Amino acid sequence: MKSLLQHASVMVLMAGASLAQDMPPIIHDGEFQFLRAQFGEEWDAQDAEIEAKLAEIREAKGGQPPNFLYILIDDVSFGQMGNRTMNYVTGFDTPNINDFATEGMSLMRMYTEPSCTPTRTAMLTGRHPVRAGVEEVKVALVGEGLAAEEVTIAEILKEKGYNTSHVGKWHQGDIEEAYPHNQGFDWAAFPLHQQVQLSLMTRDAMVANNMLGFHPSGQSNQFQLDQRFKPYGLVTGVEGQAGGIAREVDMAPGEEWTQAKYEEMNLRYQRQALEQLEQLAAQDSPFFMQYWPLYPLNFAYPDQAVSRNGGFHADKLQVLDGWIGEVLDKLDETGEADNTVVMIMADNGLMYHYEGTSGLNQLIYRGGKTQHLEGGVRTDAFIRWPGAIKPGSAAGDIVHVSDLFTTFARIAGATDQIPRDRVIDGIDQTALLLEGEGNSRRDYVYVYEGPVLRSVVKQEFKMHLAAPGQPGAAAPVFNVYRDPREEHPLVGYSLWSGASFQDMVKRHQKTIAEHPHLPLGKGIPYEGIENLRPESELTREIFASWQ
Repeated sequence: MKSLLQHASVMVLMAGASLAQDMPPIIHDGEFQFLRAQFGEEWDAQDAEIEAKLAEIREAKGGQPPNFLYILIDDVSFGQMGNRTMNYVTGFDTPNINDFATEGMSLMRMYTEPSCTPTRTAMLTGRHPVRAGVEEVKVALVGEGLAAEEVTIAEILKEKGYNTSHVGKWHQGDIEEAYPHNQGFDWAAFPLHQQVQLSLMTRDAMVANNMLGFHPSGQSNQFQLDQRFKPYGLVTGVEGQAGGIAREVDMAPGEEWTQAKYEEMNLRYQRQALEQLEQLAAQDSPFFMQYWPLYPLNFAYPDQAVSRNGGFHADKLQVLDGWIGEVLDKLDETGEADNTVVMIMADNGLMYHYEGTSGLNQLIYRGGKTQHLEGGVRTDAFIRWPGAIKPGSAAGDIVHVSDLFTTFARIAGATDQIPRDRVIDGIDQTALLLEGEGNSRRDYVYVYEGPVLRSVVKQEFKMHLAAPGQPGAAAPVFNVYRDPREEHPLVGYSLWSGASFQDMVKRHQKTIAEHPHLPLGKGIPYEGIENLRPESELTREIFASWQ
């Protein structure tokens, strides 16, 4: 005889299945539908088994769905963390991330977007960022950001009773609707901009010969006319609660931002991550917490390096590894580790523009940040879920960062909350996590640079799209197993695969035609911040004067 609890769990499962059948299907890209036509029956049968497994996992935790802790690291290429061997090669150590990698699954073929803002948009919305109007990384005032019409994973989980918190880099725009506490997070501490403003646009970075021409002390400025050419008066770090107004912290009117203040910001976010984790774990509801550190991006040398490498990025990656160890220890202390999905990954490849002096270098894959090459969009990714994901496992299946949106929603029992009025690129990869390698539901990725589709990945093959006006036959095709650096296109690949790649592009374009991209959010910069400094008010007024 089943217990009353088991019976109730089965009834909930049946009710959920019935509800799901009444809902329209999620709109996926044409390439996924092409795969589904081949494997749909098999996947549907597997999904029934997966749903039963999820119900068993929740039942074992008293009916409580799992928490989520998502740590996203900036600008670190594949192979640069999580591997003791590579620690010796590169001269900096990541022992905490290495240990973490052995406790769950290593996603060995995780694809991101080529730069930080688009990757974060893809994770938050489950959509290629171009579909949301997000095309590039911005530094100063733009009056743009993630639109209120976009639905984030935090908003979806809020509907299922989750408490939500965001700490660290955000970089989704400088308009009020784009702030995290207006995009599904109960509480958020974040900088309005990113590390170019916070660490690179400083006198310290100029002295390190990394930022040229910005700081006034670096040149006489004898013939300077325009006093507004160089960014000024930018808001730094703010904090806000859902439904409230944000407030800038730790910055006085007329004060110059410095490397010391950047370092204190990093320390503050680490403290707040620990505090938030403790507070969330003490509540009765499940939680979703994002910690997106600013380190390792940093452009000045410390008084004393901690790593053998000593580069200004590599050294801070070793520091960050220690901080991640503290966060994981805090999770253990709360008693919630056994019911928390923890993921650690990077958002895109290294900032190759500072290769060498930064201490980070192109390793297996060529390229880095902003590029469609494998080195720009392949990153380390590790996920742990005790009792559900097999420890020490690895998967060579293709995964895209947008898949996290759909997968987290499925694990939380929130699939019904996923919008049905727009394309969702994220594929539910719950089967891969629970059943292991070989269970991914994608074998393809479309790789954009800004609004331009630059390459298409299918299985082990990758086509760099031909330039406009050139025939498709001119597009080079690579085998990324045999040629991971994408240096030797062979006609033997393109002759047979060219037509198939072009069909993939046509299916993708057909989906876009049926479901056009949504516009980027537009507005007045810095609205919704209650204590703007006079210089921030001025830069906003000047910006508005010519818009």
